[in-house]
Amino acid sequence: HGKEALELYRQMQLQGVEPNKITFISILDACAGLAALTEGKDSHANIIDSRVESDVVVGTAIVNMYAKCGSLNDARHVFDKMPQQDVVLWNAMIQAYSQNGHGREALKLFQQMQLKGVSPDKITFISILSGCSHAGLLDDGWRCFVSMNRQYTIAPTVEHVVCVIDLLGRA
Repeated sequence: HGKEALELYRQMQLQGVEPNKITFISILDACAGLAALTEGKDSHANIIDSRVESDVVVGTAIVNMYAKCGSLNDARHVFDKMPQQDVVLWNAMIQAYSQNGHGREALKLFQQMQLKGVSPDKITFISILSGCSHAGLLDDGWRCFVSMNRQYTIAPTVEHVVCVIDLLGRA
């Protein structure tokens, strides 16, 4: 339904209806699903004009959109500019690197996250384990998996175990 969402958004603009945060998040999700980078950049420009870019939820949606469109530099630029960086935003950027084959960058960002005092959650570890697996970072991935429970008391889920199996299978 991404194309329909984009068309409705265009109609809103033509009729002078002011989009709110929910509208922007929805349209960014549609752009991400369609890998519609041009429309995503246009939406990002509209978000800047509306002054809601610094909202962490909107910022996370922008990072996700750029990542799913393969524009990691734009995703990282938005991430770095965010005044607040919660675990969800960190996860989005780590996942961006992992999904686009940049496991080492995902791992570096994960380490920066820890240094900044942001506690990882279950999603963080799924993203980092996946990134390590695809980049062939067996030792790093294993260390992350072990630290998940020892350091952060996060019990592994099926998704984590599948990532570790994939990590070991690629080794």
